[in-house]
Amino acid sequence: MDQNRIPAPVRRTYGADDLSEAPSFAGGFINFGDWHGIDLTAPTAEDRVHSQEQLYRRVLRTFPEPREQLRLAEVGCGRGLGAALALREFRFAAVTGVDIHPDQIERARAVNAKALATYPDRLAYTLGAADQLPFPDASLDGLYSVEAAQHFRELTGFAHEAARVLRPGGRLTVTTFFTADGPDAAERLSLLLASFADGLDVPHPLTAFTTDLTKAGFTDLHTESIGADVWPGLDRYLTDTVPTSHWTRNFLTAYRDGLLDYHVITAVHP
Repeated sequence: MDQNRIPAPVRRTYGADDLSEAPSFAGGFINFGDWHGIDLTAPTAEDRVHSQEQLYRRVLRTFPEPREQLRLAEVGCGRGLGAALALREFRFAAVTGVDIHPDQIERARAVNAKALATYPDRLAYTLGAADQLPFPDASLDGLYSVEAAQHFRELTGFAHEAARVLRPGGRLTVTTFFTADGPDAAERLSLLLASFADGLDVPHPLTAFTTDLTKAGFTDLHTESIGADVWPGLDRYLTDTVPTSHWTRNFLTAYRDGLLDYHVITAVHP
C-alpha cells in the first residue's frame, strides 16, 4: 500500500504526535467513549478507560451469536486494544485489526504482544486502507470501525470494499461522529473545531454514508444516535483533566447546535 496516501494531519497525529498518549484518551484507546451509566460527578482516568471500552462493547454486541464462529476485522484499529477486547470478551473466531498508519500497526503489535502470542491464529494486525482492505472477496463474517471513519477522505470506497470482503449475510457496524446535511454545517464546524479546519476530520453527512451503503448493496440499515451518551460525558471529563489550550470543548457545542452527532450504523450484506 502506498503510504503517500496517508493525509498529512493523519500521519502527524497518529505518528509523531501519538494521540493515544494524550490525557484525553486515557489508557491508549482512541475514542470519545460511551459514558452511559458512568457517574459524571468527578470522572476519573479509570472512568475514561471504561467509557472507551463501553463504546467497543456497544459495537461488538451488534454481531449475532454464536460469535465463536465469526471472523471479523476492525478498520482503523489504532493501537489495537479494541480488537484484543473483541477477542478476549466476545470470543470471536478471529479478529484482524487494520490501520493505514504503519506506526499504529507497530504499536498494536507491541502493546498486544501477549495476546498475539496467546492467540497466534486468531488475532492479527495488518496495514490496509478503508478503500483497499487486505482481504479476499467474501472472506469475513463481520466488519466494524470505531471512531475512525471521520478520518477517511471519502466513504463511498469504504462502503464498496466492505461489501466486497463480507460474505452473504455478513454484518457491518460503524460508529463515529457524522455531520448534518448541507455545506453550512461543514463551514461552521471548521470554525468551531481545529480538527475539521486542518483536515484531520472530514465532514461526512450521515445521509451520504447511508446512501453509499445502499448503493453498495447493503440492506437492513439501522442508524442510532448515541450523542447523549458521548458528548456530555466527554466534556465533563475534559473539564477537569485537559487544559483548554490543549483541547477544544466545542464538540459539545457543535452537538447542541445540531451540526454533528455520534451514531452507530449497522447494515447487512445480502
